[in-house]
Amino acid sequence: MKKILSFLVISVLLLSACSSGAGSSESKESDSNEVTLWAWDPNFNIKAAEMATDAYSGEEDVKVKVVEYAQADIIQKLNTSLSSGSTKGLPNIVLIEDYRAQGFLKAYPDMFYELSDYMNVDDFASYKIAPTSLDGKSYGIPFDTGVTGLYIRTDYLEEAGFSLADLEGMDWNKYIEIGQKVKETTGKQMITQDPKDLGLIRMMIQSAGSWYLEEDGVTPNLADNEALKEAFKTYKDILDADLVKPVSDWSQFVAGFNSGDVATVPTGNWITPSIKAEASQSGKWAVANFPKLSGISTSVNASNLGGSSWYVLNIDGKEKSAEFLGNTFGSNVDFYQDLVTEIGAIGSYIPAATSEAYKESDEYFNGQSIVQDFAKWTEEIPQINYGLHTYAIEDILAIGMQDYIKGKDLDEVLNDAQKQAEEQIK
Repeated sequence: MKKILSFLVISVLLLSACSSGAGSSESKESDSNEVTLWAWDPNFNIKAAEMATDAYSGEEDVKVKVVEYAQADIIQKLNTSLSSGSTKGLPNIVLIEDYRAQGFLKAYPDMFYELSDYMNVDDFASYKIAPTSLDGKSYGIPFDTGVTGLYIRTDYLEEAGFSLADLEGMDWNKYIEIGQKVKETTGKQMITQDPKDLGLIRMMIQSAGSWYLEEDGVTPNLADNEALKEAFKTYKDILDADLVKPVSDWSQFVAGFNSGDVATVPTGNWITPSIKAEASQSGKWAVANFPKLSGISTSVNASNLGGSSWYVLNIDGKEKSAEFLGNTFGSNVDFYQDLVTEIGAIGSYIPAATSEAYKESDEYFNGQSIVQDFAKWTEEIPQINYGLHTYAIEDILAIGMQDYIKGKDLDEVLNDAQKQAEEQIK
């Protein structure tokens, strides 16, 4: 009996020691000052994250390890790990595109750390809050704005008898009218377009405060969506007017305007560095506000394409990670000025819009203060719920668009798309 009792005592002591050792190891890991951040695009998002590590001035001693992955790889890694319930190998901070954010937040609600206490929601453009929030709680600190504009070659415009003022506040019908005159006078087409890419449709419908889904972010909103119907019509009208230079990839898209083959580029402000890459065209570009949909009363001359936000995973180091984001992307005006100056990144942090860096003129754009204009338009972008299925529905609509261009009735196209979407995203 004594031998048994002695064995039990020794076993308990050994288990206690092992338990104590494991606890020390976890505590040591939790106390580590290093947090890991994942993002894509070395010249934009990665650079911004690296600049944030230099700008950080919080009380916590935080060391940020910035790791670059392609966006598709980040999505795959997150889905694989989170769906299995494992957080091993995941970062503390991750950049997620706004179109995809609700999918992650709703699928894995316990895997993301709430950031409401690390930011003032009212300090950010309102349209960025819906995709970064769930059930009234903020889980993402908004980063860049995908605010759109209409980049235009002023020399082509003037040759056709128009000025920049003629474009301000215009709708797409007027855009087509001006485009026909520009093509007739200069021989240049107005826009590049990849038939597989519906980014133009996305920009058009958001300008009207509409989306592919109802406000719940789940129910397809295609068949009776007047903004979407008008966007499809406009898309086809631009094609029928022979104003489009077809492209099939990013390099052809950029080459379209760098080569001088097209007169306008309606897209997000993140294209500015690519336009300025052609030094010989300095002084020949300007930016007008985005055209609104014709005949849609809710449409405004402002929209969005792209954009992303920062999220913290609910794992060890979450408080340090949130502190880092809150101190930099969440509140630092000087940091946002540096982002604009060094990499041309326009954030959605409203207080930064009044800073001097945002007011500076750009000689490439003939002295226009384009950053200030974009910041102003950012506040006018309609707030919508991107929901869970942006890209899945666009796959359906891309086929529908080709059917419509070939002559299929538009109502029939959108009714068919509605049925297919309802079946696919149950």
